[in-house]
Amino acid sequence: MAKSNQNIFLNCFFILLLKHYISGNMYNDTIIIERGLHHKEKRLFLKFPYNKNLILILKQVPDARWSNSFQAWHVADTKENFNKIFLLFKGKTWLNWDALKKKESNILSNIKIERKNPAEKLEPLNEEGIKKIEQYKRWLRSKRYSESTIETYSNALKTFLRFYNQKAISEITNEDMILFNNEYILANGFSATFQNQVVNAIKLFFSKIENTKMQVELIHRPKRAKLLPNVLSKEEVEKILKVTKNIKHKAALSLIYACGLRRSELLNLKINDVDSKRKLLIIRKAKGNKDRIAPLPEKIIILLRAYYVAYKPQLFLFEGQNKNEKYSEQSLQKVLKNSVTLAKINKPVSLHWLRHSYATHLLEKGTDLRYIQEILGHKSSRTTEIYTHVSNKAIQQIQSPIDDLEI
Repeated sequence: MAKSNQNIFLNCFFILLLKHYISGNMYNDTIIIERGLHHKEKRLFLKFPYNKNLILILKQVPDARWSNSFQAWHVADTKENFNKIFLLFKGKTWLNWDALKKKESNILSNIKIERKNPAEKLEPLNEEGIKKIEQYKRWLRSKRYSESTIETYSNALKTFLRFYNQKAISEITNEDMILFNNEYILANGFSATFQNQVVNAIKLFFSKIENTKMQVELIHRPKRAKLLPNVLSKEEVEKILKVTKNIKHKAALSLIYACGLRRSELLNLKINDVDSKRKLLIIRKAKGNKDRIAPLPEKIIILLRAYYVAYKPQLFLFEGQNKNEKYSEQSLQKVLKNSVTLAKINKPVSLHWLRHSYATHLLEKGTDLRYIQEILGHKSSRTTEIYTHVSNKAIQQIQSPIDDLEI
């Protein structure tokens, strides 16, 4: 019955909309309205080319915000907002809301499906937990942890506290930690990486913020799988870069491979971080809040100069739709995905594969492992040594004993 009423409302709305626009004056731009989720909240997404006048009108809707991830404006998905959008844009532009009739919003069609949220089925955090999480965040900020680390640790701790929502935090013990690992993490099939994040968060919280019965030194970490890094051949990297025709996209992907950058490191680069005279790239406040430098090849300097002339970025080396804003992670991953498809490489290539490939190819050229460690920004040489296991140079020189047999 509710669905029928909704269809009647939408049909009536469409008739009114059509009558109005047949006689009205319009901008050339059409606003496409779609449904979707943003941080697990139901939102109406409005997509249209940049138009200052339309943006000013849209900002009259409560909590209208821009999303770099979705490259769209969005508001709360309510009937009131839907009606207000119609009234505000009446006589000003077309509204295309065909996607609202569909069960799933098209805006998610090209976005990677969100991973299952570990805290999805737990009770909301109680008042004590909320206060402790805020206290925890303040402490982490005072210690100058990065915002991404603060968010990761806070969410991990929140999941744990929500699991014990009916228990006073001061009463939580090491046995509770073991129970959580077995009945929540393992039972739901969550990764060792997530479990390790929870351990990090809990150790910090119970040793620095909360005095309880928990003995943090006895909390054990999960045994992690020792996986080899995914590496592309030089020929595969060359194919990917050759089919990337847009100079901005080509410069971004080339720079990741040429200097072994992490995705966030590339997107945080500013124009002044490129030292073309000394042929160096300065990577500031990377993982562990450390600065480092990487050699910048002449070929990349020439490419970056051509890109700069074409796009004229103002603050960040790679900017998004709006000036002085970083290019989005999702857009960059989509660029790589398109290039991999065009290059006809049937592998689930991610941006981090380019970094792994850079390190492995350096090692195969005979570069000292210590230099590779410095360039990549690894804290421990053991992290860098993993590339020795995927390097072809030494492996290909090993002669199998079957070569001595006549078969």
